[in-house]
Amino acid sequence: MIAISLIGWWFGRRETNVAETSSDYFLAGRTLPWYVVGSSYIAANISTEHFIGMIGAAMIYGICVATPEWSCIIAFTFLIWIFIPFLLSAKVFTAPEFLEKRFNPGMRNFFATVTVIANVIAFLAPVIYGGGLALNSLLGWNLTFCIALIGITSGVWAIWGGLKSVAWMDLLTIIIMVGGGLAVTYLGLQSLGQGEGLVAGFQEMVTRNQAQTGVWKEALDRLTPTIVPGHETYNRLSVIQPLEHETTPWPHWVMSFFYIGLWYLAINQFMVQRILAAKNMYHARMGIVFAGYLKLLLPFIVVVPGLIYFAMHPEILLAGSTLAEVRPEADKTYTNLIRDYVPVGIKGILMAALFGAIQSTVSAVLASTSTVITFDFYRRHLRPNATDRATIRFGRITTSVLLVLSIALGVWISGLKSSLFVYIQQLFMFFAPPFSAVFLLGILWRRINGTAALATVWLGFAFGIAVKFWVNTGEAPAWLAPYSNQGLVNWAICMVLCIVVSLVTAPPRPEQVTDELTLNWRKMNIGGDLGDRWYNSVTLWWGLSVVIMIGFIFLFGVVL
Repeated sequence: MIAISLIGWWFGRRETNVAETSSDYFLAGRTLPWYVVGSSYIAANISTEHFIGMIGAAMIYGICVATPEWSCIIAFTFLIWIFIPFLLSAKVFTAPEFLEKRFNPGMRNFFATVTVIANVIAFLAPVIYGGGLALNSLLGWNLTFCIALIGITSGVWAIWGGLKSVAWMDLLTIIIMVGGGLAVTYLGLQSLGQGEGLVAGFQEMVTRNQAQTGVWKEALDRLTPTIVPGHETYNRLSVIQPLEHETTPWPHWVMSFFYIGLWYLAINQFMVQRILAAKNMYHARMGIVFAGYLKLLLPFIVVVPGLIYFAMHPEILLAGSTLAEVRPEADKTYTNLIRDYVPVGIKGILMAALFGAIQSTVSAVLASTSTVITFDFYRRHLRPNATDRATIRFGRITTSVLLVLSIALGVWISGLKSSLFVYIQQLFMFFAPPFSAVFLLGILWRRINGTAALATVWLGFAFGIAVKFWVNTGEAPAWLAPYSNQGLVNWAICMVLCIVVSLVTAPPRPEQVTDELTLNWRKMNIGGDLGDRWYNSVTLWWGLSVVIMIGFIFLFGVVL
């Protein structure tokens, strides 16, 4: 904590005393090297959704919850080769600003508003709540006090130093998270191996998760009708699941990029802000390649511990009569593993990993949300001629207000009977599909216009609400019940709608479809800045990450 705070103070102090421009505060002066871009990108992504929510989900559902992490390589492929060139060449501060250049002011206003709402209710509030839950579980303090404490201690450096403080703090944070998280997996497997080593522990974990006998089979049989309705058996060790699977049906592998990954990874401000802050296109691209390797490693930190804990304590899944009653206890898996199986000393490092994840995500979302409010509302509508000093001051005030609001919502979430992982994923499936469809088509096809884009996002949101009501009535087909399938259908409808409306309305103006904003299929303007040696080649290291992902699919989809 001291080391991370010193880094945040140092870079914040430099920004406060040396550089007072908006670019320095909100985009780190566009000076971040690739290893900071990649580290900060993943640190911003990893939070209580992973350490609390995803490990808890793995306890219930098995290895399939690793699918969103490994399939990120598909999303990163599009990001590296198609979207990064346009995001950087547009020279914008925010993703909504890019959408205005490509479409119209209405798209900018709509996306900026949705971004602020989504950041608060789908990112900040649940992450702060999850951190408070962990602190409450470990120390027994009042949950409301824990939520407030986590929020305040996590948000202070985003207010103080802006993105540069946050990004350089993330470099140390990611080292702590990876090292500490792997230590939990190592110690858990050692405990399962009962002195026989890691291989024996891994074999025991696999055997018990196959759930062929004893209390493991009883627990799996109890949950199967809820997890995969209409199926009599369930394989906890497969990443390829039936279409009716509650959280991760098989289309999620490839299609998740199109209906959620594109929004989350390419135009979501708190993720893309790191890319916009890179030194140049090479550092942006190599940063995302590095982030891909961290994503490949992540399930061994935030999924395998859930499998280990199921192998140790399957009776937890029998404690409630419904899955809703089991989920809150499953969300305590990570803190229970630390409490019961980790020696004093290492325990502190592992808690540092958890709270580092919380701090980095809260700081990232606060900084990005403040940036959107400042540039897409304050500088655009209220004070277009505001000085850099006034802009930074407004950004700090905005960040403080957002922090207080998120803490209040975190307290409210604490009263819900829901899995943290499921809560966040359901919100993603509502916000993501319309914007993903519009952004993808807008980059790839110059005929897409602002009228179609705006109509698509409005009708896409309405359709998402209608489908949710239909499913809740119990009359929708069974395959539509999983929220990921709802997202896929909504995205497909939005794609068709955007194309049709574009073709029956006027084409966009020439300045909206320049080579800096859309793909020129004749020039294929997606190259450049790929490294000048084999060892720093973007193409080589990206290709290797794709091969590793395919290997994981084969191992956990075919072999096991």
